[in-house]
Amino acid sequence: MHFLVNLTQSISVQILPTACIACQQYQDNSICVSCLNALQEHSLIHYECCYQCGIPLNEYEVHEQHCQSCKKHSPFFDETHCLDCYDGILQDALHQLKYQKRIAFAHGLAKAWNQIQSNLLGQHHADFLLPVPLSTEKLLTRGFNQSWELARRIHCSNHVQKLPYALRRHHHPDHQAGNTLVARQDAIQEMFYIDTQYQSRLKGKIVIVFDDVMTSGATLNEIARILKSIGVLRVINWVLLRTTKFT
Repeated sequence: MHFLVNLTQSISVQILPTACIACQQYQDNSICVSCLNALQEHSLIHYECCYQCGIPLNEYEVHEQHCQSCKKHSPFFDETHCLDCYDGILQDALHQLKYQKRIAFAHGLAKAWNQIQSNLLGQHHADFLLPVPLSTEKLLTRGFNQSWELARRIHCSNHVQKLPYALRRHHHPDHQAGNTLVARQDAIQEMFYIDTQYQSRLKGKIVIVFDDVMTSGATLNEIARILKSIGVLRVINWVLLRTTKFT
């Protein structure tokens, strides 16, 4: 099956024009060289960001590489690495993937990550990578988990094993976008759990959690709390797009 998918994709690349996921110009790649260069030059990786939550720092915070919020209310996760700001050039492409179900956009988004972040994070010491899950009900509605569609395509060190089904999520009927920080934190409590068959494997290990978007950090913090509660040693967030302001 994978052979047929790869063959079809290879043939399509050779005979069909491709629109760049960012600028929509037709050329040979899922994201064009010009947009990759722009992302390379202006993405969030060039900002001084909090090592723990990934938010751009104020001038007085730069020396410690730690924001006041994390110092005051330390999250359960240990590090966060983000590719770009949410309102950057990849926002529309991510919306096309998530809301228009254009799975092909996952290739271009993952290519952007691999081109820029893989060299920086490729040797990151970790044991497992877990995508942020959807509930079964949401998965049936959408048809796919966008975090896994991205995570399965990004490059990791050979010793990092991807576990798409270890982290599970209960169904919540409310949509979190637009909610306040407090509302998000309240709504996400006890929302995630670890499948029992994976708990012993994760104990004492370093885990990367991959998500497409980080806003308040409430979701990733709850996941980190659950992981730490079963004995995970360290939790590192890898995030495609990060909102830089949240109230």
